[in-house]
Amino acid sequence: MKREDYYQWAERAARWGSDYLETLEDRPVRAQTEPGEIAAMLPASPPEQAVDMETIFSDFERIVPDGMTHWQHPRFFAYFCANAAPVSMIAENLATVMAAQCMLWQTSPAATEIETRMVDWMRQALGLPEGFQGVIQDSATSANVCAILTMRERALDWQGNDSGMAGEKQLRVYASPETHSSIDKSIRIAGIGQQHLVKVPTDGAWALDADLLHQAIEADRAAGFLPAGVVLCVGGTSIGATDNLRRTIEVAKQHDLYVHVDAAWAGSAMICPELRELWDGVEGADSIVFNPHKWLGAQFDCSIQFLANPESQVRTLSIRPDYLQTLGQSEVTNYSEWTIPLGRRFRALKLWFLLRAHGLEGLRERIRSHISWAEEAAAAIAQLDDFHIVTDCHLALFTFQYAPHGENPNDATEGLLRAVNDDGRIYLTQTTHEGQFVIRFQVGQFDCRRQDVMMAVDVLRELAV
Repeated sequence: MKREDYYQWAERAARWGSDYLETLEDRPVRAQTEPGEIAAMLPASPPEQAVDMETIFSDFERIVPDGMTHWQHPRFFAYFCANAAPVSMIAENLATVMAAQCMLWQTSPAATEIETRMVDWMRQALGLPEGFQGVIQDSATSANVCAILTMRERALDWQGNDSGMAGEKQLRVYASPETHSSIDKSIRIAGIGQQHLVKVPTDGAWALDADLLHQAIEADRAAGFLPAGVVLCVGGTSIGATDNLRRTIEVAKQHDLYVHVDAAWAGSAMICPELRELWDGVEGADSIVFNPHKWLGAQFDCSIQFLANPESQVRTLSIRPDYLQTLGQSEVTNYSEWTIPLGRRFRALKLWFLLRAHGLEGLRERIRSHISWAEEAAAAIAQLDDFHIVTDCHLALFTFQYAPHGENPNDATEGLLRAVNDDGRIYLTQTTHEGQFVIRFQVGQFDCRRQDVMMAVDVLRELAV
């Protein structure tokens, strides 16, 4: 495609996108394709000669949309949403056109300085104290890896990067069983080893038991291990479990351990002041991550990691060869030194557009509505024959089971879930809680309406036969 044809095809793509969003609710939420079906529609070898754009775009329309699960569908109640407010899409398009590599201040001064300001806007929006700084990561997984690596280096007196871990005491990191699997992955990547991620039992509210945490740390020290840090969760992925931050951070600080808080989903709700009791004590953490792309409407990917003192993470991750120096500007911020990748996208632009176009109050209204509708849906499902709520609403997430008389509840619930997702009108996913196969129901899609949520109740009633 020639550069002079860009406008024509960008306009065509924008028209397609507008039509797609306008008719999205008429599509099945989950892709109704079989494995291998899409690949079979593609040539096995790349083209030797250029293909005209009309053919390329027609093939896109013919192959791709029906082979996608539609994450922006208003009846997407699975996983956690990866939202994209339309204004965020516009900003992402602009960032794509500039195609900047934002690794250093000098390669993208506006991207760097807007990122600094947007992170601080979000710090204020979430009620975090002054002093917290931060960086926009691609995902919470990357932030979790950075935090675990920082725990490792801090515990090893900053020798791990240079000398490796051979000959050092075995590190230990502590978390509850409700933390996300990305913490397990981070432990592996950091070389600490899966068996040294200590899953401390939870209390009756599925929060990490602070007294048992203290006992585990003491026992590990006595056994010759080297405790390195604690990972806490706010709004865990499975059932929305939240640790008692104030109490567990107190225990961690008694033992001089680095504390990372994973609030990937629930952190967005903290823009609502009345909900902040959920993470009471968070100001004591060393690192906090939340994903504006999950609930606030920022186009994926956009994850913010706040740091009480960035120096520890920068010391862990920074490498500054001569070719990455900014001559004459020794005091500029280069966010590639705060993260694992050198390459960085202009992610702050979509936050700037989003926060200005909707305002915090507009975003709060959405989150409050989602929570209210989730509570209403949970109450309605509890009234259906053979249904029971397994875990109550944690913000906008709850779980339930379908247990007809004489049937195995796990099997019956799995059968219902398959029927729901094959039906296509709504999309739900599952988890296992205390040995039970349960269906997760979360409300959070940006354009979701109350009628979409209550339609889900109707679908469950209809298919539970």
